[in-house]
Amino acid sequence: MSTKEAYKQKLEAEVELAQAKLAELRAEAKSSTADTRIKYDKQIAELEQKVDVAKTKMNELNEASEGAWEHLKDDAEHAWDKLSSAVRDTAQKLKDRFKD
Repeated sequence: MSTKEAYKQKLEAEVELAQAKLAELRAEAKSSTADTRIKYDKQIAELEQKVDVAKTKMNELNEASEGAWEHLKDDAEHAWDKLSSAVRDTAQKLKDRFKD
């Protein structure tokens, strides 16, 4: 397996985990009060946009030649870092909110 293929599989797995976490957050938000749900629905929508950006970067990596993919890898890493930290932050905010 090429380094490009291994990296692609790693990113795909990470995006799938982020999507699973988003589904969990959506379920938690649905069981909350209306005010909380409205507040976090917006944040979850923003996270979904970040997932879409990460998927776009993965598609760019898929289509890149072996020589060009290394250059695109940094953009994909950056998109993943933003998505990962945003999911983590939102999850923590929701958990803190649900404690109340």
